[in-house]
Amino acid sequence: MPESTPVPVVEASGISKRFGATVALREARIAVAPGESHALVGRNGAGKSTLVSILTGLQRPDTGTLRFSGAPAPAFGDTDGWRAKVACVYQRSTIIGGLSVAENLFLNRQSLNRQSPNRQSPNRQTAFGLRPIRWRRLREQAAELLTGYGVEVDPAARAEDLTVEQRQFVEIARALSFGARFIILDEPTAKLDARGIERLFGKLRELQEQGVAFLFISHHLQEVYELCTSVTVYRDARHIVTAPVAELDQAALVEAMTGESAASTAPAPVARPALATETLLAVDGLTLAGAYRNVDLTVRAGEVVGLAGATASGNVRLGETLAGLHRPSSGRISVAGKAVRTGDIPSALAAGVGLVPEDRHRQGLVAGRSVAENATLTVSSQLGPYGTVLPARIAAFAGRMIEDLDIKTPGPDAPVSALSGGNQQKVVIARALATDPHVLVAIRPTNGVDVKSKEFLLARIRQVAQAGRAALIVSDELDDLRSCDRVLAMFHGEIAGEFAPGWSDEHLVAAMEGMAHDRAAAVPASDHTGPARGHDTIEEDHHVSHD
Repeated sequence: MPESTPVPVVEASGISKRFGATVALREARIAVAPGESHALVGRNGAGKSTLVSILTGLQRPDTGTLRFSGAPAPAFGDTDGWRAKVACVYQRSTIIGGLSVAENLFLNRQSLNRQSPNRQSPNRQTAFGLRPIRWRRLREQAAELLTGYGVEVDPAARAEDLTVEQRQFVEIARALSFGARFIILDEPTAKLDARGIERLFGKLRELQEQGVAFLFISHHLQEVYELCTSVTVYRDARHIVTAPVAELDQAALVEAMTGESAASTAPAPVARPALATETLLAVDGLTLAGAYRNVDLTVRAGEVVGLAGATASGNVRLGETLAGLHRPSSGRISVAGKAVRTGDIPSALAAGVGLVPEDRHRQGLVAGRSVAENATLTVSSQLGPYGTVLPARIAAFAGRMIEDLDIKTPGPDAPVSALSGGNQQKVVIARALATDPHVLVAIRPTNGVDVKSKEFLLARIRQVAQAGRAALIVSDELDDLRSCDRVLAMFHGEIAGEFAPGWSDEHLVAAMEGMAHDRAAAVPASDHTGPARGHDTIEEDHHVSHD
């Protein structure tokens, strides 16, 4: 007899959701089997976030059914019931940094008399409804929980001292402690380096063997093929296809996401500029303790230069230093031949440096403000006389940028928080370009955006160079770096090599990971960079890191 098909840990069908005139989901569906790693992909605005909010009980669907392991979903508002079924590990961590790991694992459950770390049991309370917390027992139970799932983290450690991947493991363990066997991972690799991703995937595979199922949401399509067995594609609020990953190649996957063939979505060949003589950005001997040392580099007019590196390479902190966010202990920065006062954001802006920060949520947007207000934050002096701001000028200025960057928004007055991730990133880039900078520093500019938005944003950065300006793309995303005229690889705070167009993924990643035997593939250091030096380990300053 053929084996019966296992009951899905989650099955949604006919799910529709409307917000006013906006249709967020239309007759959507998905099913995830026990122990499966199932990918959910789609462009920004495809409906993924709305589906997640419904699967986790945060939103009630207008129509459709939702079942967990064959049983109806808990009643809307039954927090404990939903926690026992599903959990979501978001790109923005929900771990509370000031608390210990044990406190985070059992937040609001510190006084419960748990029989095991995976079950809650009823508990008698005092006449005042409270019981004293048995801290030693709490740490023991936390250690038992973490050990049970192979998570090597000290229960007494402060959560703010953990790495990104350790925080993710703690969040996963916390979800499992409620009894959930279905976990949604929202862009879990966005802030991990290659080794961190490898460890995360290894842990997920171990949990899959224990029957835990994952819904993996990512814009990094290669990771879908590395981790997942099935993939579901959404487009324009609809379910498009569900298929085994092995039966859907990347061209077909992109076509399902975009509705266009791979040939029509492929970027046009980029005309590489002739070598210009004017240097727009010059960095000489720049050093920031705990991040990078003695860095030399130049970017000439018409160039897009990549600054590649893994999480602890120092490339992000270097990019931020150029925009005035950090004060280096030594070294000089000049823009268009003029020295820039380091560690001073207004001076960097005045010198002609535009910044697209790494994290648009924490560093790039003011969530409670409109699209227009966010897009014009850097040009307030142009919005009215004598320090005043005229609404008409804001609207006109923002309108031009909305058109220039094709920002999908109901209007300039719409709250920026209502936009999709790709359009929010366009607002951040609009603000950086509003000053018409000599040098645009874009840190991970396509992080968390869909394929089409990624192509648009990289093309817009190229236009900056074509206009005779310069751009520096700081990223570990190979697709971002492929658009550059040359790439500098950083490892442990120093330049490890320079790569001309046509570099191979293997050689660039090897340089980013400090594999010296592959650095011979890099272009010898020229007058664009300082000579390669010894690679002493520089420890990351966790208090100011950008995990």
